[in-house]
Amino acid sequence: MQSKTGKEISFTYGIRVRFVETDPLGIVWHGNYIQYFEDGREAFGRHHGISYLDQKDQGFTTPVVKSSSEHRLPLHYGDVATIKTIYVDSPAAKMIFRYEIYNPKGELVCTGRTVQVFVEIEGGLSLLIPEFFREWKRKVGLLND
Repeated sequence: MQSKTGKEISFTYGIRVRFVETDPLGIVWHGNYIQYFEDGREAFGRHHGISYLDQKDQGFTTPVVKSSSEHRLPLHYGDVATIKTIYVDSPAAKMIFRYEIYNPKGELVCTGRTVQVFVEIEGGLSLLIPEFFREWKRKVGLLND
């Protein structure tokens, strides 16, 4: 499911909690939520045409330079969780995402945020928005220049 409102574009993606992601009590270990954010980003990128492979084809990678998460409720082994990934528009040469993870009851379990920067495959940090990303922003209605 996708939505687009104002300066945000989102995509919702479901995952099933695997045994390996839990502690001995069957509760998801807190560090795995960062992986869930990654799962949501990858699904968002594939759906909206800005996947990691698309970026690589343009000569860029986008490493995460900042991440945060807040945990409210636990997820358990076997739960089907919903990850809502929200792209937050920025005038800078970076990608900002917010995340909301919900349990099967629809309760908010975890929120988070990541910031990624554009780095040329050769290793140079891009201080300007790459043209392919500017074009993507035009395509999804975030840029009107």
